[in-house]
Amino acid sequence: MAIDKKYVDQILKVSEKAALASSYLVGKKDKIAADQAAVNSMRYELNKINMNGEVVIGEGSLDEAPMLYTGEKLGNKNGPYFDIAVDPLEGTNFAANNLPGAISVIAIAEKGNLFNAPETYMDKIATGPIEKGLVDLDFTLKKNVSNLADFLNKDVSSLIACVMDRPRHKKIIDELKDLNVKIKLITDGDVLGALYVSNPKYNVDIFLGTGGGPEGVLAATALDAFDCHFQGRFIFDNDKVINEAKEMGIIDLDKKYELNEIIKGDSIFCATGITSSEVFNGIEIIGDNYKSETLVTHKSSDFKNIIKRTNLIK
Repeated sequence: MAIDKKYVDQILKVSEKAALASSYLVGKKDKIAADQAAVNSMRYELNKINMNGEVVIGEGSLDEAPMLYTGEKLGNKNGPYFDIAVDPLEGTNFAANNLPGAISVIAIAEKGNLFNAPETYMDKIATGPIEKGLVDLDFTLKKNVSNLADFLNKDVSSLIACVMDRPRHKKIIDELKDLNVKIKLITDGDVLGALYVSNPKYNVDIFLGTGGGPEGVLAATALDAFDCHFQGRFIFDNDKVINEAKEMGIIDLDKKYELNEIIKGDSIFCATGITSSEVFNGIEIIGDNYKSETLVTHKSSDFKNIIKRTNLIK
């Protein structure tokens, strides 16, 4: 089943309005307030849509409300049943300090088609479209890099890997340096980092490392529309998340998930720039209008584009 195209514009509006709400707090050094503004806007806009939506990838549990929490029901209870994944403000530090790369992200899929997992870390790897079996979480870094270089007909030293600059990635970063692979370090922005592999113009050949599981599911939804390669393995390293995983029906805690196991069927993904990045410009307010740029994908109609709009602030 395909998701009706009318929802593309409605979901686009959700991420756009959340980005706008957050933009008023850019540079104000208050990441919690910036996040809260995006959350409040997103909830308000989602509740106007003709749908029965449920957040399966959210920002915590019911006791952590007023975040958009996993299990929260959204929409006006009139229409199709959708799974919803949200990150109202990815890059809270970027927004608080007016740095590049803050975005507002949402994805929807038909009921039961978005992977539902506890809020934990995920080991992930992503590339552009490649042959099956070339790059794998279970391979050594050297093998992955070598296979990818051969496939792309490049020298290993001309490959560019995107990695989040975290102490936990020291081993990966050191090994990439030993292999002479160029490294693009990011300080935040797990979804945006993965999106770099979606188009050669961003000059990133591979994205890898450990980051948020929810962000992994969101990134996978976008990359699915671009026919990219993505794998993830959740890291269940404490009793709380292990119990949550078992309650959600996850039996094999070491399972490696392919893209088509994380997101099935049709989907819509929208990411709107709050502050500018290499992918899109941030929100710009001009008088009574605001300009926005949003990466939008709708898998069934093969739509994947950056939509630039000027709207009246209401």
